[in-house]
Amino acid sequence: MEKKVEIDESSGFCFGVTTAIKKAEEELAKGETLYCLGDIVHNGQECERLKQLGLITIDHGKFAQLHEVKVLLRAHGEPPHTYDIAKENHIEIIDATCPVVLRLQKRIKQEYDTHEERKKQIVIFGKNGHAEVLGLVGQTNGEAIVIENLEEAKHLDFTKDIRLYSQTTKSLDEFREIVAYIQSHISPSVTFQYYDTICRQVANRMPEIRHFAAAHDLVFFVCGHKSSNGKILYQECRKVNPNSYRIDQPEEIDGSLLQQARSIGICGATSTPKWLMEACKETILSLTREDKSK
Repeated sequence: MEKKVEIDESSGFCFGVTTAIKKAEEELAKGETLYCLGDIVHNGQECERLKQLGLITIDHGKFAQLHEVKVLLRAHGEPPHTYDIAKENHIEIIDATCPVVLRLQKRIKQEYDTHEERKKQIVIFGKNGHAEVLGLVGQTNGEAIVIENLEEAKHLDFTKDIRLYSQTTKSLDEFREIVAYIQSHISPSVTFQYYDTICRQVANRMPEIRHFAAAHDLVFFVCGHKSSNGKILYQECRKVNPNSYRIDQPEEIDGSLLQQARSIGICGATSTPKWLMEACKETILSLTREDKSK
């Protein structure tokens, strides 16, 4: 039985991640020491590749101890405090914050700095503790309220003004549900304003990945375990094609799954490198050839 193995063209690094990795490679090519604050991307395989090129990943504790070095800030962005430390310690920042995230940070800071008579709640729909969300909350001196889902939105104070923003990689449908709920519960004596700050390059992948997953008998979703965006996209795959499997690397491909599938699809998150999906395709073709020779 002839098998068709296809890689989803719309999967792979988003613009922000591509730019961050390009900046890292350019700096490393100069032969200088380069640190990165946190994993440059939520993909262990890509982080390992860049480590081999010389990239040193550090946490915020280590960052605060460094002086007169170069540090790359990844696409997720950082709170103002990080820039303050860099200035104090004479650290040269290579800023790879995604332009979409940067615009969102500025909007939230502007909202926070605009003082109004009534106390308002600045609310961020996002994942608690996520690097991007920490950077956004930092624009408000830690005062913004983070909600992860509709259930948490129900606990907001509907007698106070609400300004709602979203982490750039969240689900557009979930955001709209939260907006609708707040609109129907907010007190008529206060105001509610919401800003759809979800990255369309990421949001558009939802319908694209659903279409791709539905077109194949078997789907391998390639993604690092830390990827927030990956979890969401993988669930979309599963909804339309229960015969979808999440893997981190080619070695995790179960050859027995290939036997009954004529059409096999490979897709991934915005943090999944194309080279890793190509490696998975090679593994599948190799396992298929082995099966034929038996």
